[in-house]
Amino acid sequence: MINSMPYLHKNLRLLLLLSSKSSSFPLSLRPFSPRSFSLSTLFSSSSSSMENNESTNGTKSSSFVFNKRRAQGIDKTDKKKRNLERKTQKLNPSNTIAYAQILGTGMDTQDTSSSVLLFFDKQRFIFNAGEGLQRFCTEHKIRLSKIDHVFLSRVCSETAGGLPGLLLTLAGIGEEGLSVNVWGPSDLNYLVDAMKSFIPRAAMVHTRSFGPSSTPDPIVLVNDEVVKISAIILKPSHSEEEDSVNKSGELSVVYVCELPEILGKFDLEKAKKIFGVKPGPKYSKLQSGESVKSDERDITVYPSDVMGPSLPGPIVLLVDCPTESHAAELFSVKSLESYQTDGAKFVNCIIHLSPSSVTSSPTYQSWMKKFHSTQHILAGHQRKNMAFPILKASSRITARLNYLCPQFFPAPGFWPSQLLAHMSMIDSTPWNKCSSSNLAESISAENLLKFNLRPVAIRGIDRSCIPAQLTSSEVLDELLSEIPEITDKSEEIKQFWNKQHNKTIIDKLWLTESNTVLPSCLENIRRDDMEIVILGTGSSQPSKYRNVSAIYIDLFSRGSLLLDCGEGTLGQLKRRYGLDGADEAVRKLRCIWISHIHADHHTGLARILALRSKLLKGVTHKPVIVVGPRPLKRFLDAYQRLEDLDMEFLDCRSTTTTSWASLESGGGDAEGSLFSEGSPMQSVFKRSDIPADNSSVLLCLKNLKKVLSEIGLDDLISFPVVHCPQSYGVVIKAAERVNSVGERIPGWKMVYSGDTRPCPEIVEASRDATVLIHEATFEDALIEEALAKNHSTTKEAIDVGSSANAYRIVLTHFSQRYPKIPVIDESHMHNTCIAFDLMSINMADLQVLPKVLPYFKTLFRDEMVEDEDADDVAMDDLKEEAL
Repeated sequence: MINSMPYLHKNLRLLLLLSSKSSSFPLSLRPFSPRSFSLSTLFSSSSSSMENNESTNGTKSSSFVFNKRRAQGIDKTDKKKRNLERKTQKLNPSNTIAYAQILGTGMDTQDTSSSVLLFFDKQRFIFNAGEGLQRFCTEHKIRLSKIDHVFLSRVCSETAGGLPGLLLTLAGIGEEGLSVNVWGPSDLNYLVDAMKSFIPRAAMVHTRSFGPSSTPDPIVLVNDEVVKISAIILKPSHSEEEDSVNKSGELSVVYVCELPEILGKFDLEKAKKIFGVKPGPKYSKLQSGESVKSDERDITVYPSDVMGPSLPGPIVLLVDCPTESHAAELFSVKSLESYQTDGAKFVNCIIHLSPSSVTSSPTYQSWMKKFHSTQHILAGHQRKNMAFPILKASSRITARLNYLCPQFFPAPGFWPSQLLAHMSMIDSTPWNKCSSSNLAESISAENLLKFNLRPVAIRGIDRSCIPAQLTSSEVLDELLSEIPEITDKSEEIKQFWNKQHNKTIIDKLWLTESNTVLPSCLENIRRDDMEIVILGTGSSQPSKYRNVSAIYIDLFSRGSLLLDCGEGTLGQLKRRYGLDGADEAVRKLRCIWISHIHADHHTGLARILALRSKLLKGVTHKPVIVVGPRPLKRFLDAYQRLEDLDMEFLDCRSTTTTSWASLESGGGDAEGSLFSEGSPMQSVFKRSDIPADNSSVLLCLKNLKKVLSEIGLDDLISFPVVHCPQSYGVVIKAAERVNSVGERIPGWKMVYSGDTRPCPEIVEASRDATVLIHEATFEDALIEEALAKNHSTTKEAIDVGSSANAYRIVLTHFSQRYPKIPVIDESHMHNTCIAFDLMSINMADLQVLPKVLPYFKTLFRDEMVEDEDADDVAMDDLKEEAL
């Protein structure tokens, strides 16, 4: 492996060579300054140190090396400050292509609101930016870098969950970065306050909120040569039987998009011969709507005298009524009357973002009938989109992995047999019963459906971009055609779980390998003990093939935990468990643990919390406990002004070993000596200006202790790691249990690294772990990038686990430059496996886990070196850079 990297500095190769020969780490940290970073200086020093240690002690050792300035959060001061201004575009109102296009009808998992693209040659507008929008657009080659404005129909996690990631991505494009105008009702201010904790101010300078107007007229937001966009705010009354509308549903918006009229054709002969206007500047004035004096007669010539009839500009309405209370308000909006039948203006298309439960109500249908001959597009959640995944790239990989190894990759939730039952119910929904008879011009939205606005000749519905449906049988046929031997490989894997052959196979395959003794904690372990479901395995931002970090710990009937919660986590749960199964998975969450406040690790949190609160409304339950770095509390506190999150917050520092000991002893230092004055970790981790309330901390710790006991766990211990300020890993230990002969045996131990460089804390925490889930962002050849960004390489992650005597190591958090499978050296991976999205690892199957790796390489043999789009690779880690 080392010889395959001739371009690396010889001292870097020496360090890798030495580290490959020894898996023991001394517990010491060696920072470097990126301002004066030199590989030759750094590794000459390290190598010299190692040689001296060998000569004096007779053993090989190396230092843990990391980027100290990045760990302290001050590396961003090295960068030139940017003002992310948008460039002005030269617009042409008449010679243009214009259309409205559906960007996801709540995806195929119904976890977000639909998004709509309003497209012009020189301008782009997006309405709503729910989680998964970037991933959807990447899949379908829609360039978000061209977006000028984002409009929110409501301000909540359903409509705006993808906005933080979008802002960070735009801020990282090119040398200067881009910004976008963000519009929303006055609640937008709360979202902006929440995002300030992790999004640079420069990325949000163009956020603009608007409130209820004192006049009945729409609020004009954009008015240029190409389009006029106005907002009408709906604020429902609370007189109905239902509880007052959720905080996030208080204000919703009807957006009115009006394109200018196209002036009629200028009649040259008429102007010259009848009205006596000579060719010249007066012709231009007449065409632009100005009156002129005749050159030959004493008269005023008006544009109407020499211009043909104008063509009125098309009008599109986007309507979001989350409740029937909002729908009732539509009748009282006077400013909408001019757009209805017999009004002064004709509406060509209405895109209804309202849920089907509202659009099917008599009140809403009665309002829709006021727009005769208007094309209605129902873009609320539609069951029909469940059957065929819109993210084909990742769905195809998941289906292939399911065929190869269904034990680790159960059938995804969007292709299970029970889906057929849901599909059969579509035609019997209240909406569809009435649609054909009463609303003939209404259609259900489909992903990438267009309504063309200009040119006039093609105005109307356009289905040409709707992607072909993808079925599991099609994926299987493709797989068998490309890799015929995959059938035999799948049969071989099945033998690992074949009870009558299991012992023979294990004796044959693993008897001579190291670390093969089954830990006592796994003896006769039940399949309903614990399962690790890896929901996202990518870093930085979602891609076609990998979502960002999230791990679901399923304790079955006892409850569940979530470790990290990047954007799209809810969608991944729905893809794994199906719509109903995902709701149940969210309901039984007892604790959510967040490693650090980078966007790819926590921006899906609000959506999960808001949904859990909604699902358990009216049911006796306890708030979920969120454990995270202290700055995360600022985000959650600000966000709770938008939606009820129903949670308790606990700082990761309060769940360290020392803090737990403090609880047991009845008081003392809640943070412990790790962060004390002069300690090695002080400068790296002691960075918080948020005061802690010790009394509430102790109470929340007691609550967490009780929760852990109820779900069969002894410990949840956070420990600091080296990445950015206040970054943590976590240890989870199961309670002791009694085996088949009545003996008490220890519970399993699971460790998750979060994002980190190799460091003493992760090695010590992973000591004798049953399973270690460790980030492996970069391949071994990219050690320089790993050092600069405080990430780990594949081999470094494996060495950490081997040094700690971890039984099994699972690698995750891969750079998106590895679209399907990372670059690996199989010779180091006898007790290791790489993770894929939606991979489910039952504790009862840990023994066979490493043996599936060669089969993955067979499955992806033609794609091992495939590169993503150049833009996607260039943007790898941009969110972290922006922080």
